[in-house]
Formats: sequence, structure tokens, C-alpha cells
Amino acid sequence: MDNTCGEPDDLNKLNVIHVTGTKGKGSTSAFTSSILLLCKAKPDWKIGLYTSPHIAAVRERVRVNGRLISEEFAKFFFEVWDSLEAPKVCGYLVKFSLSLDNARLSRDTLQTLLRNPCTSVCYLVAFHAFYTLKVDATILEVGIGGTYNSTIIVPKPVVTGITSLGLGHQGVLGVPALPVNQPDDAMEVLRKRAEELKASEFTIVPATGLSDIELGLAGAHQVLNACLAVAMAQKFLEVKESLKPESTLSKAFVEGLEQVRWPGRCQIIQDPKGRATWFLDGAHTIESLDCCIRWFVSPGVAIPLEASYVEPLPCIRMFNITHGRSGPSLLRAMNAAKLDQLKLYGRDEDPEMIFDEAIFCTNTTYIDGASNHDLVSLRDASFSNSSRASS
Repeated sequence: MDNTCGEPDDLNKLNVIHVTGTKGKGSTSAFTSSILLLCKAKPDWKIGLYTSPHIAAVRERVRVNGRLISEEFAKFFFEVWDSLEAPKVCGYLVKFSLSLDNARLSRDTLQTLLRNPCTSVCYLVAFHAFYTLKVDATILEVGIGGTYNSTIIVPKPVVTGITSLGLGHQGVLGVPALPVNQPDDAMEVLRKRAEELKASEFTIVPATGLSDIELGLAGAHQVLNACLAVAMAQKFLEVKESLKPESTLSKAFVEGLEQVRWPGRCQIIQDPKGRATWFLDGAHTIESLDCCIRWFVSPGVAIPLEASYVEPLPCIRMFNITHGRSGPSLLRAMNAAKLDQLKLYGRDEDPEMIFDEAIFCTNTTYIDGASNHDLVSLRDASFSNSSRASS
């Protein structure tokens, strides 16, 4: 078993940038990966990126140099799966965590790991793939759980970034910690946690300095994510490559911010037949939905830039949630943000404006009439079948 996934200290060779928080983790991770990829600090520079969840295929979670691993995924998956076997996967992660003297693992945390072996396997597959491919840097997005998430098995990340926090205050590690500005109560928690874990540095990242850059991801909220990505990339290059931050952003940094692409984040897709325009976002928390609606209900998106006498096209809200989330709470947050935006732009005379209809989608998804299991939240029994099919 250990021959496949190694020991905890082996994970330090992945040079991990740990990204935690409530919202913006995926976008921040994508910005960071794009920046470091263009920096090319050495020949054969390889940047690994792990994010979750996926949109269409499980292998989207594991990327090297911006590209999904393809045929290699099946090889890495089954090297891990066959070595550990499903019942042993979470026990292996628990062993890793306990080897870090992490006595804070609660019964609820262990039960969560045991109920979600698929997620745990994905982490191990990513670690195994990145270790085998000898990446120079690994951007690792924390999933659910913060301090008690499976990604905490990395003993010593190079740097930890903390995006905006919601209800779940996340922990930090004993390494440079770079949070963005938070509410006072959340910031106090982070400061105390940094002191407890002896963080070598605790620097609050300001949302400034990027006004002249057209970010590759839409939405005003992405500025904060981009600033955190810049700070993490600079700290990583300083620690690992002895490259001091420049007074102004280098061409690689600017192009990394401009060229980043991340599907499902304030994304606009035009139907090639001209029948519809799709506005897509995978927000699944109250905080993220607030950002999503503030992007959508803004000039140039759902609000016309200038008066038009043409009858507006119908706008239909399609909404879907997965298990464990409160649909009514999320919808209330969306409606509150919509009303705030309409008032901001002087359009609140018609509170029903924007959406004409609503469609609530099932979690069962189909491609060409056949169910695609990669698009559904699965337990370990089906996970192996979907992974074989997707690769």
C-alpha cells in the first residue's frame, strides 16, 4: 500500500500551494496555475492543479500544465484503487493525518471521510499522478472541511492562501499564510489559528493593483481572487526559486491573469445557432450565489447598456442543487442580490424584472440519450465504473 502512495513527507516534494476558504477557491487556484505556468522558472516546468468538484468528467479535477490528464487517468486511478481497495482508502488518509500528530480529527470528521471514499480516492489519485509526473508546483484546492479535509495530509505546503470565508472558518498551516481581508470575527479566528500553528508569516492580501488588467474571469469579485493568486505565486517563486517579487507585475503575471479560463464561473456561451445565450455559474453557497447574481444583474450582461425599443428575449432561470444543500435558502439569497442590483442601477420599479420563468433541474443527466455517471454524485461502487468509462 505504501509503495503506491508513499509516506506523508513524500508529499512535500509536490511543492503544494494550499488554497482554502468558503468561496473563490477554484477561481483563485486557476489564476495561480495560469500565472505559474507562464512564469516558466525552469525548463520542463510542470504545474499540477487539483480542484473539485468536476463539471462533466472526474478527470477534470486533475490537470497538469492547464490540461486534463486523459489516458493517464485510468492508469493512475487503478494503481491507487487496486493498491488500496475501497474500504482502505479512508483509513489510509486517516493514517496520514494521525502521522502528522493531528489529534483534532473528530468522530464526525472520520465518519465524513468514511462516507465519501470517492473524494478521498480522487485526492490520492492526484497526489500519485503529480508525484509520478514530477510536477514543480501543485495548486491544491481544499474541499469540504478545511482543517479536517483530506488535503490536510500534506505536512508542509509552501504557502497557504485563504479566500473569502463564510460560515465555516478554515484553519491554516504552519507555513506562510496569506488571507484576503475578512470580517473581523473571521480574521480574529485566522490570527489565533496562525499563532497556534506557528505560521511563519501572516499577511493580509489587499484587493489592489490590478485595475489596468482585464482578468480572464468575469465578475467584480474575481479581483480579490486574482490578488490572492498573485500573492501566492510571488511567495511560491520567492521560497522555491529565490525570485523576489518585482515592484510591478511581470509580463508572465499579467498574461497569466488575462489568459486564465475556468468553465462554469460567470461564463457566457452563445448557442451557435443563435437560439439562446447561456449564462453559467456553478455557485453553490449563499456567498457565491450573491457574487454570481451581482455579475449577472449588471450592465452589459442582463441589464442593457443603453435603452432599446426591441422586445427583450425571455430570460429563464435554470436551477439545480445537489444533496445536503438548502434550495430555499439559496433562492432567497439569489432574489435578495437581484433586488439589490436592480436598486443600484435604478431598475427597482419592476422587482420581477430579469427572470420570466424558472426551471428546476434533476440531478440525472443525459448525453445522447444515455446517462453519464460522471455528472452525478456517486458512491464508490459506481465511481469505478464511471472512471473506466470516462478515461
